[in-house]
Amino acid sequence: MSELSHRRRLLVLGICCMSLLIVSLDNTVLNVALPSMRADLNASLSGLQWTIDGYTVVLAALLMLMGSTADRIGRRKVFQAGLVLFTVGSLLCSLAPTLEWLVAFRMVQAVGGAMLNPVAMSIITNVFTEPRERARAIGVWGGVVGISMAAGPLVGGVLVESVGWRSIFWINLPVGLAALLLTARYVPESRAPKPRRVDLVGQLLVIALLGSLTYAIIEAPVAGPGSPRILSCAGVALVALVTLVLYEPRREEPLIDLRFFGSAPFSGATVIAVSAFAALGGFLFVNTLYLQEIRGLSALDAGVWMLPMAAMTGVCAPLSGRLVGSRGPRLPLLIAGVAMATSGVLFAGFDAEASVPLLFTGYVLFGLGFGMVNAPITNTAVSGMPRAQAGVAAAVASTSRQVGATLGVAVIGAVLAAGVHGSADVEGFAAASRGAWWIIAGCGVCVLLVGAATTGSWAARTTSRTAARLDPEAAGNQRTEGARA
Repeated sequence: MSELSHRRRLLVLGICCMSLLIVSLDNTVLNVALPSMRADLNASLSGLQWTIDGYTVVLAALLMLMGSTADRIGRRKVFQAGLVLFTVGSLLCSLAPTLEWLVAFRMVQAVGGAMLNPVAMSIITNVFTEPRERARAIGVWGGVVGISMAAGPLVGGVLVESVGWRSIFWINLPVGLAALLLTARYVPESRAPKPRRVDLVGQLLVIALLGSLTYAIIEAPVAGPGSPRILSCAGVALVALVTLVLYEPRREEPLIDLRFFGSAPFSGATVIAVSAFAALGGFLFVNTLYLQEIRGLSALDAGVWMLPMAAMTGVCAPLSGRLVGSRGPRLPLLIAGVAMATSGVLFAGFDAEASVPLLFTGYVLFGLGFGMVNAPITNTAVSGMPRAQAGVAAAVASTSRQVGATLGVAVIGAVLAAGVHGSADVEGFAAASRGAWWIIAGCGVCVLLVGAATTGSWAARTTSRTAARLDPEAAGNQRTEGARA
């Protein structure tokens, strides 16, 4: 391609990364601000969970719909609408008078966020068509997550300490507006040649499944796991899951095309995404409360303490992208699994909270592991699949991340709530959170085992067969691409 077209591709990548930056930065900044929100809005522990999960549930529920909608009506158009909604939602969050309104406005943000990440990844996939170049672009994309993790705690700490927690949402406004203007000027419009129709029943089932399951997990410590309210929500989630599995294969154009999961790497990437982001969501939630409410650190000091983890993520994410491009996803996944599992074991088995050297080591290892895991997830999800379904494939991968983050905060927050019981010292908190850390360690083991099992030549062959079933005309080209990935 010409030098001008190369520059244009890099500019498109930069614009897409801006959207990821505001979404990722919003989450990391929010975690640092949780204790201040708790004091100002008189929120319970479950209320803090809802400020995070109210966003991630809506995001996870709508990502696949928005991915297929973008494939149908135009990716740039949906991307621009997402920027508008996310920016407006951020402004509303900064004005929220109560916790309930804050959660509601976070949901507005989530509707916009659902139009950004999977659509941006679909744009990148269609702009960077050569597998190695695309893997590097995805590595840069993953590096933005690291930048947001590194900058988020520090930026959030400064804003919370100097202005107040409401100001954390203001930083999305100029970035969102700039990305909106640049998108209109530089991002090309693209659509799938054969877009799918809306699956309204499937969409409602996904909303019912994620919403009822999350509610049951978060509220169980307060209401009791055997209460009628919790049992009813669990029943709704189970019925929705069974109905979804039975209904979707019968549709000609389903919301979730279960044939994607015939690819071992794609299925593995889904499980790994849920595991890794569950570990991240729980890790950030537990550490934020520990550093500020147990150790008594300010928001800024807490951000500084978590900087080793964020810095390692920022360093390792682009390195992981290069490794995926040159050697495939196996090595980064193995490194990620070992590092994340070891970090969890340090906290669960060796009380790392009570030892500064162990605490630092645990942060570094978790940042290393999480930095390595993101690029393989994204690249594996879209590589080898027909580019006509790029938006759907990317949306499933993004949905898996958000489902993981939702479950991580819900489950680990519930475990913590059940064990704390007023523990207000390092030793007491360490004991109460031990179960949460074992869950995080287990997530790391899952990344390791699934990564080892779903990479290699056998896995690539399953991807080729899946691509042939999804798009027989493109099977030849996609088979070559899947083998390289």
